[in-house]
Amino acid sequence: MRSGGRILIDGLLGLGADTAFCVPGESFLAALDAIYGHHGRFRLVTCRQEGGAAYMAEAWGKLTGQPGICFVSRGPGATNAMVGIHAAYQDSTPVICFVGQVPRGFRGREAFQELDYHRAFDGIAKHVISIDDARRIPEQLNHAWQCATGGRPGPVMVVLYEDMLRDEVDVPDIPLSDLHTQARFAAAPSPAAVDRVVDLLGKSERPLIICGDSSWNQDTLVLLTRVADRHQIPVAAAFRRQDAFDNTHTNYIGELGLMVSPVLQEYLPAADLLLVIGPRLGEMTTQGYEIIPPAIGFTDQQVVHVHPGAEEMNAVFHADIAVTSTSLAFLSAMQHVSVQDAGRRMMIKSLHERYQRWVDEPVSEGQAVRMDAICSQLRKTLPAEAVITVGAGSYTSWGQRFYQYRQSGTQLGSTNGTMGYSVPAAVAAKLLRPEVPVVSFNGDGCFLMNGQEFATAVKYGLPIVFLVINNNRLGSIRNHQERHYPGHVVGTDLMNPDFARLAEAYGGRGYVVTYTEEFMPAFAAALEDKVPSIIEIRVE
Repeated sequence: MRSGGRILIDGLLGLGADTAFCVPGESFLAALDAIYGHHGRFRLVTCRQEGGAAYMAEAWGKLTGQPGICFVSRGPGATNAMVGIHAAYQDSTPVICFVGQVPRGFRGREAFQELDYHRAFDGIAKHVISIDDARRIPEQLNHAWQCATGGRPGPVMVVLYEDMLRDEVDVPDIPLSDLHTQARFAAAPSPAAVDRVVDLLGKSERPLIICGDSSWNQDTLVLLTRVADRHQIPVAAAFRRQDAFDNTHTNYIGELGLMVSPVLQEYLPAADLLLVIGPRLGEMTTQGYEIIPPAIGFTDQQVVHVHPGAEEMNAVFHADIAVTSTSLAFLSAMQHVSVQDAGRRMMIKSLHERYQRWVDEPVSEGQAVRMDAICSQLRKTLPAEAVITVGAGSYTSWGQRFYQYRQSGTQLGSTNGTMGYSVPAAVAAKLLRPEVPVVSFNGDGCFLMNGQEFATAVKYGLPIVFLVINNNRLGSIRNHQERHYPGHVVGTDLMNPDFARLAEAYGGRGYVVTYTEEFMPAFAAALEDKVPSIIEIRVE
């Protein structure tokens, strides 16, 4: 006989999960006790707020391709976590969020912290599952895992009734042999679909690949490099997917997002074939649905859309060929196709050279702190495997233009533009990859939305370098105000703490940069620190 809590944690271990992020709550004490019983096998990371825990789980899911796990308490704990669940949904990231619920005999009475999770998370989570019978935990846990990873990945909420977790029942786990042989629901292209894509490529004179999704890994990057090179196709990354392709490769010409290179702006409208591998083609990637027209505005530009979720096909954009497939499976099929020399190598080389000149071009000369120069120094200093995390705000444009990614799994940024993401994402990245540098980019407003997770980094001894680009304002909104309502600035000025001293108060190290030449010495020292550090960069 085992408690429901023990069955749950045994099942997670059987599925391969060994780490969870949480703020402990009384509604899942039996699960916490089961984790205690698996000391050394299952790692529980205690966070300072449920939103931070959900963001950490989302970042973990992005980096591993397996569900990031978080536990949150009922009611307020669940609503705090909602921001991270929304990020996972829009980013198509596999997450399983276990949330406590009132005892079964109290449901429907609006008991203390009771919440109808099916209604609350409708349209935010991919699916919501309630477990009210401990004997069904193995079945429904496996369902949640497959739902989170299958098709278009996403977050699944699993509701745990407090008294159900205490029930003692006799139920077997799903056999490990079955779990280990269960392939993720990975759609693959048909030979006929591949032939049709190849036929379009053979007729195309100016094709363009737009790439990137949350399931991307280094194997996918290698295959895309092979396909792009063999078929002689320039490559652009979707919004916040710059690490889907080596930015220094000859075929790369930029990112479709907030900082679109001039050469990509020029080439995209003239492209006669868009080969979209992975992205949904959301608002940010399409510049407000303008540079790529939706289904109601057909053009002569042909579109091949490759996506694992059949429900995404032709939902917004018209695809001449819609291929329901994972990016990895599609590229695996495409790499074996024989091709003729398309004669585009010199054109592609010229496109990339123009992109690189744009990246190298200084834009903030004369300022005491030049963020373009700082980001250029970082890209020349950091190894290819370094992980960069970003939140949201005008400060992100510096890294998006002047930093270049070379490996998959090195950029963590939410596509739903959520502030407060960078700090918890960096914690998850460093826990998963302690041997690589992790650098967290933050604005002053962005940092203080989840800056309390700096304490989590200190607690677990994670020497992350947090950059806080401080202009004492919510810069992105301020820019919009000044553009659309000149002279009517309101609500965007901030009063900030001394971030360097704040780091020291938490038990970390703090540095202040007021001139560009001060940055690299501070950064080098921070990389050598054995504790997390904040480098406050004071900008105009």
